[in-house]
Amino acid sequence: MLRLEETTGRTYEERMEDAVSAIPLITDEWTNHNPSDPGITILENLILFETLQGSRITNISDEAGRALLKMVGFEAAKGKCARLLLAADRLPGKTHLENNQRFYIGDMVFETRRPQDVGDCHLTGIISCYDGKIHDHSHLLDREIVLPAKVFGDDPKVGDEVLFFSDTLPEPGSETSFYIRINTGFRRNALKDRSENIFASFKWECYTRSGFREIKVKDYTGALLESGEIKLKFPQDIRYAEYKRGGHSGYCLKATLTTANYDIRPCIMQVDAFLFEVWQKDTRALSLTFQRTDKIRAVSPMKNEGYILCFCRESKGDSYRRYELSTTTGRRGRYCLFERDAREGEFSLTFDKRSFGFEPAKVKDAVRLFIYSEEVMRQYHVGRVIGYDDQEIELPFRHIVPDSFLLIAKRIDASGEEYFDFVRPGKSEDDALTYHLLENDGRIVIEDPGDFIGAELYIGSLAVTEGPKGNVRAGNHLLAPGLSDAALFYNPGPGIGGAFRETLEDVRTRFREDVYTPYTCVTAEDYEKAVASAPGLCIRKIKAVMDELDNLVHIAVLPGTDEEFPHLSGEYIDTIDHVLSERRLITTRFQIRPPVYVGVSVKLTVYVKRQFGNSRKQIEDRVRKLINYIDGDKNFGDPLTFEEVFAGIESLDCVDYVYDLFMQPENLRHAQLRDSNIYPAENCLLYPGQIMLETIITSLAVK
Repeated sequence: MLRLEETTGRTYEERMEDAVSAIPLITDEWTNHNPSDPGITILENLILFETLQGSRITNISDEAGRALLKMVGFEAAKGKCARLLLAADRLPGKTHLENNQRFYIGDMVFETRRPQDVGDCHLTGIISCYDGKIHDHSHLLDREIVLPAKVFGDDPKVGDEVLFFSDTLPEPGSETSFYIRINTGFRRNALKDRSENIFASFKWECYTRSGFREIKVKDYTGALLESGEIKLKFPQDIRYAEYKRGGHSGYCLKATLTTANYDIRPCIMQVDAFLFEVWQKDTRALSLTFQRTDKIRAVSPMKNEGYILCFCRESKGDSYRRYELSTTTGRRGRYCLFERDAREGEFSLTFDKRSFGFEPAKVKDAVRLFIYSEEVMRQYHVGRVIGYDDQEIELPFRHIVPDSFLLIAKRIDASGEEYFDFVRPGKSEDDALTYHLLENDGRIVIEDPGDFIGAELYIGSLAVTEGPKGNVRAGNHLLAPGLSDAALFYNPGPGIGGAFRETLEDVRTRFREDVYTPYTCVTAEDYEKAVASAPGLCIRKIKAVMDELDNLVHIAVLPGTDEEFPHLSGEYIDTIDHVLSERRLITTRFQIRPPVYVGVSVKLTVYVKRQFGNSRKQIEDRVRKLINYIDGDKNFGDPLTFEEVFAGIESLDCVDYVYDLFMQPENLRHAQLRDSNIYPAENCLLYPGQIMLETIITSLAVK
């Protein structure tokens, strides 16, 4: 078996030197060791082959590496464009947005993916109904006022309502989004399904001529526990009506609590409604497809329509032919009449066989338009299909959006005429041009040229993205050239999802991390890590203790709630139980233990320095901090030692020295006093109880 140092540890020169020096040991007839000797030439080729083979043995190709990782369940995550929700501000009224409408934050571009109307719906008021009273929260619509509102008070109950009033509502059958910003002081673990609600749920309704009617909703806020989007879809046959309540009138959306087991009471900071989505991508070349008509109209996102190429299919299933744009009629050949419309970016193409002699057939996808920016047009020819294995062609752009990419392949038929086909990555039909796109690097690799050997390749459509840079912070104002000069668009939430495609090294790193991350819980630390990552929960403290005699693991958990002494609810216990049941050893049992709290009484006498007037407060604050296990660094079961409390007080600048100190747990069932130290139980947290402090000013006693 070859050792690693034999294959890669030596250079070609070292190998050649060893081989030549070994010749006299093998034969005394070979005396000419100069490069001109044919034997040396043969030896050089063999040594070079050995060196190359050694390198191939230890180096795995990119394709082979990805295939091996795929076998163990690890594939490169695809690149994604960041998604952003926008509110239409300062529009004069209902405004139509075309597909690929561009929005700018500085030099970064976001685009729409479909035509839509915006700017016609606005919230006018928000009220909530609980405890038999109506509470007005319309200030949540004002971005200048930051005043949190507990929309269901301190005790949310099933049946509590929040109502949103608006001047109008979206068209029946359409979708819209709200973004609600929540005030929370605790970090919550992410859910695998962002629309899953563990602690609470709503029924959403819209007021119609026949009363309130339920509508479909996807709630990504966890029922108002996290900042996020609420996506609403209205029925096709809905007939809106106006509604009056709590001093507000207009069209009404109502959310009613159907489950209300909150761990943290909902506290809303801001509400933005009737939002539309845009995606962080910059289209440099756009492809448009039309059915056969005598006249087609199009809108270009490029300034001054960009550069336009037109291709038409003249019979079903045939390749396309290039049609030139003409501003006049009467020319014979493959032409179409090009006319600009009054609105900037709009134009029309007219096909007339009587005038030009040619026209597209009445078939599906009869006409393909390609609109280029000047940058792409100058370098849209990318190369020629040669036909050898895995031919690579460099593209003039990097970080390409894969779904946007299309190549134009030009070939010449037997009569010498040009014909064109449009090829996307991954196409694998018989005789087709099969290639894959390396979007990060800006390259294509042709796996099978099919019938396209000799074809010239051009960029057909292309968009680029800035990946994670598109995950912009919330609160930007975006501009949209071509719309009203006063138009301003605001993003209430951050951009999400923006990422480049993972490289092979990224996948390897993720694989290594997964290998070294224990899934099955064996040690106490494994149990603590599993509980800390339980989906949808706020976890502040965990302590796992192994009972080897009973083969039992005790797990104490402090949830992150807004209660003074948080309790472990049924939702927390069920979720943690589900996580640990999947990951425990078959023979090992576990027990989830809720936290218990024990106060600590402190009696102390302290000599303080005369120049400090607020010494009493400083000392009491320090004592409370040292004993507060709930908000401090101490964990379940950690002992509270006399020395650390004594030293903590004496280290204050205002303290001369501590004369006397005594600590006593207020509940001896869960905490014991031994040798002046307090030892809480394994699921116990200490907190400051009664503090009896006597301060004495040095040389002058004062109580």
